[in-house]
Amino acid sequence: MVEPGKTKFQIDLRRHLREVGENRDLTRLICEIADASKYIVNSIRTGDLGVAGTSNLYGEEQLALDVLSDRILRKRLIHSGVVANMLSEESPDIIPVSADHEGKYSVAFDPLDGSSLVDVNLAVGTIVSIYEGGDLLQPGRNQVAAMYILYGPRNTLVYSTGRGVHEFAMNALMEYTLVRENVTMSQTGGIYAPGGQRNLYSNGTEAFVQDLEARGAKLRYSGGFVPDINQILMKGKGIFMYPHLKNAVNGKLRLVFELNPMAFLIEQAGGAASTGRGCILDLQPQNINDRAPAFIGSKEDVARAEAFIAKEG
Repeated sequence: MVEPGKTKFQIDLRRHLREVGENRDLTRLICEIADASKYIVNSIRTGDLGVAGTSNLYGEEQLALDVLSDRILRKRLIHSGVVANMLSEESPDIIPVSADHEGKYSVAFDPLDGSSLVDVNLAVGTIVSIYEGGDLLQPGRNQVAAMYILYGPRNTLVYSTGRGVHEFAMNALMEYTLVRENVTMSQTGGIYAPGGQRNLYSNGTEAFVQDLEARGAKLRYSGGFVPDINQILMKGKGIFMYPHLKNAVNGKLRLVFELNPMAFLIEQAGGAASTGRGCILDLQPQNINDRAPAFIGSKEDVARAEAFIAKEG
């Protein structure tokens, strides 16, 4: 018999954080982000899909939902009372919140990654990276927490504070309840999600892809970073990659907003995350615009990618 009140579906996010021993302020911060996602969900369901008329610092057209999601997250982070600095992918600069950094956290976030997919009804997500103190330009290994929220057929939240990776699903009351605890990756997998134009791949990356296909790996790619990483993580196998390209040696994905939090989550689940030449989490960001190639997933698959790149470039 299951003890009343102890089934996993009755464990909400705040309770889970409390039971794994997280401190009060980090728990509050993560829960504030979870609360913000409820408003983002509603905006996706009901919001105007038109263009906001502005562009972000990367020159990409901002959708109205980008701007609204950014505003929602900023307000919740400021409201939390535990944030020193924050950095949004939709902002050109670090945003100071508190002059006192002692005991506070700094947060980098992509408020609505893949927002251009909303109007064709594909999954999108929010990505968050959390550090102690006021410095956001640290190696990703220094993160005290990372999380993403996937807005799809189900709305799910995946987080890690360095004590494993845990998945929560939003219920009918818009509460996040535990679905899977301690998600783990196998050493190798049979799926791959390849970003970038294949005709621009380096010789090493192309050889790696051919090796994957020869071993029977199936291509599974949506074009959204959050759903593609979620697929690899929740299936517990495979590899996502957005490699160095002939016309973009650092690939496309941003280190601070996208790669560090996802690399942290994948490594916590027993996987690996590499640029093709070394660990993503060991990179020292020089500025908020840094990009890096990415090979993220099962350890053996990532190691094979590194071996092909070391041999053929």
